[in-house]
Amino acid sequence: MERVTYQEQGVIRLENFSMTIRAGEIMGLVPVNHYGLSSMIKLLQQNLPLHYGYVYYREKLVNQWRHSSMSMNRISVIQNKSCLAEGLSVADNIFVLRHGFRKRIIQPAMLRSQLEPFLKDIDVEIAADEPIEKLTLFEKFVVELLKAVVAGCRLVVLEDIGTFISDAELVKLHAILKHYAGQGMSFLYVAAHFEEVSQVCDRTALMMNGQIIKIFQATDKIPDLFFIPCAEDFEKHIREHTASRKMPDTSQKAFEAGHICCGPIRNLTFDVAAGECLVLQDLDNCIFQDWIELLTGDKKPESGTLLVNGERFTRRRKREIAVIQELPVETMLFPNLSYVENLCFNLDHRLPDVWRSSRVKKSLRQEYESILGEGVFDERVENLTEMQKYDLIYTKIMLQHPKVVFCVQPFKRAEVSLRMHIWELMGKLLDKGIAVVILAVNLADSLALADRLIRIRQDSRAQEYDKKDFGKLPVTTPWRYLYQGEEAE
Repeated sequence: MERVTYQEQGVIRLENFSMTIRAGEIMGLVPVNHYGLSSMIKLLQQNLPLHYGYVYYREKLVNQWRHSSMSMNRISVIQNKSCLAEGLSVADNIFVLRHGFRKRIIQPAMLRSQLEPFLKDIDVEIAADEPIEKLTLFEKFVVELLKAVVAGCRLVVLEDIGTFISDAELVKLHAILKHYAGQGMSFLYVAAHFEEVSQVCDRTALMMNGQIIKIFQATDKIPDLFFIPCAEDFEKHIREHTASRKMPDTSQKAFEAGHICCGPIRNLTFDVAAGECLVLQDLDNCIFQDWIELLTGDKKPESGTLLVNGERFTRRRKREIAVIQELPVETMLFPNLSYVENLCFNLDHRLPDVWRSSRVKKSLRQEYESILGEGVFDERVENLTEMQKYDLIYTKIMLQHPKVVFCVQPFKRAEVSLRMHIWELMGKLLDKGIAVVILAVNLADSLALADRLIRIRQDSRAQEYDKKDFGKLPVTTPWRYLYQGEEAE
């Protein structure tokens, strides 16, 4: 892309944007904010009208400001949400659902034989007849990658891959990428942290406000500070929090899990104190779905006990546990309800008349206008900004008054300024004496508030780290230098 300026509905999304990806290169991209990122990815896939600039694919001019053909480029994009067709097999997704497949009769045996060398080439075992819905997230990723290879894509964009596959799977992924890069394929690896892209990328571009502002080589030191205000503020907040944070009274247990067995969860044991922040990292990315279903009462443990404030957890007491889902602005707000009704949604156990009493709603509005902003109460929920939506979700949880809040990958797909805002919202929960448990696959920014970290494997082997030991974590841990003390390696 050469000096590209691109507008959407009259708003400039990319301005003087230039980026070159070489054949056989794994190029990193770290977006400080997400402004212009989706537009850039759309322009890679389709030759949309440009305000100015030129786009080349495989050294051929495919788009320019004088004329845009609207044609598609053979470029694959792999994101958190799978584009595979459920109900069909692995082989069907790879071979049948691709441009140029014209056979009227599908022979499964032939498809299996065609797939075998591709899987053998990258040392991965996946059954060709396996339905897509039965695959793990990592296996789905491999299938999407193989689909791109078979389709002849010479560039594959990977967006936030590290947020939904485990550390061990990430190592396998990097080996696969290097294998195909050796064959001339190119990759644009989009991630939130330099620590992740530095493991595999040859060069890394830093993107902000629709522009590339700096290019780092693989041999360059990972920058401790980007000299960008929002990143500096985030670092400052973490340092201030680390210096002022007092360890909570661990004798007052808000939540205890004792030898829990349920599905892939085997003999899981941990506890968290009131006002304590604990990070649970699932190194194999296999237990969180079952764990959340236990907390919401949709499943019962095969064995073991769950205690809240020292008493056995039951469905009747489920309001004492709150779960903030992954990407909560997409799953925890109701656009057909008003702002106040969304705010009151978890209050029925404390105020049984909340839905019939306009006085209660008026009182809540008066109390929280100074905190949430006066104008938001009259806005439609879908018109709120990302930060306003997060304010609504976390305030709703505070009004619920739970003993413990489980946050599922709270920083996923959040730019730096939003990550800092989420960090502050979780800090308010801790200040109120509420225990916070962060469920993470990849650590990302989860250690910013943590008092302890427990890393769990599928066989339930666990490693526990206190805050003073965070500096001993792998060097690829984001913001690791902020947690290093004299004990750090």
